[in-house]
Amino acid sequence: MADRVLATLVALAAALGVAFVIAPRILAASGPGDTFGDESDLREAFRTAFVEYWRSGESGFSPSLQRIVDYWFRYHAAKAVIAAVLLIVLVALNVLLWKAFLKASGLGVGMRFGLASAGILATTFALLSLMTAMANIQGAVAPFASLLPMLTGGANDGELADTLDQVEHRLADSPSAGGRTPPALDVMITDFSRYHVAMAVVAAMVAIVLVVVSVVFWKGFADTVKSDRRTRCVLASFGVLSALLSLIAIAVVVANTTNAADPAPGLSALFDGGW
Repeated sequence: MADRVLATLVALAAALGVAFVIAPRILAASGPGDTFGDESDLREAFRTAFVEYWRSGESGFSPSLQRIVDYWFRYHAAKAVIAAVLLIVLVALNVLLWKAFLKASGLGVGMRFGLASAGILATTFALLSLMTAMANIQGAVAPFASLLPMLTGGANDGELADTLDQVEHRLADSPSAGGRTPPALDVMITDFSRYHVAMAVVAAMVAIVLVVVSVVFWKGFADTVKSDRRTRCVLASFGVLSALLSLIAIAVVVANTTNAADPAPGLSALFDGGW
């Protein structure tokens, strides 16, 4: 029974991994005319739409830009959902693998090594899935801000280069100068702030979960008899790992909260190529 569940979870993880690569682009193209051949097509379309939007002098997105932003929202939302489901499957797979490892006393060294290696691999993929889900939730919450890096890098034509130069000059202007901020820039700054708020909130939730998980592992470690070295080693390893990851998550919260409170410098760094 356990072997069947294990095989099912491995198959699910593999299927979700394939779906993560293929499905988001298909699901994102659900709107009329919302099909882009590849990322270069999307980049080119966004650059053209952004120049149009900046020159319009309006805060509301132009139809072409709204179409791209909606596409990018659906793309990130699909990726976030698939990554979250994959994370759940990998966590369940981890539980089974490490339980099997702890019960493998009567098995050979090769089998124990195989179970430990599979557990480490599943743990690594679970962490990658967690980070991917976090990043795509952030992109879904603020899709316009997550598109902005597409404006930089590569060859910029005359119109785009001129527009980006205007954006950089406006960002460099002191708010006390009394000049009127272009509506498009207000939207960019607001969405860029929302982009960082989203990651701060998600990272805070992850940090709380990791702290709780670390406490549970350390309690299990303390309650396990000293003679059961294998169990104590596994519990201690995961206790240390979850504690370290919680510290990283807290650092992410602090960094993103700082950027959300004052988004203009971060946005300026993005266009300067330092983001």
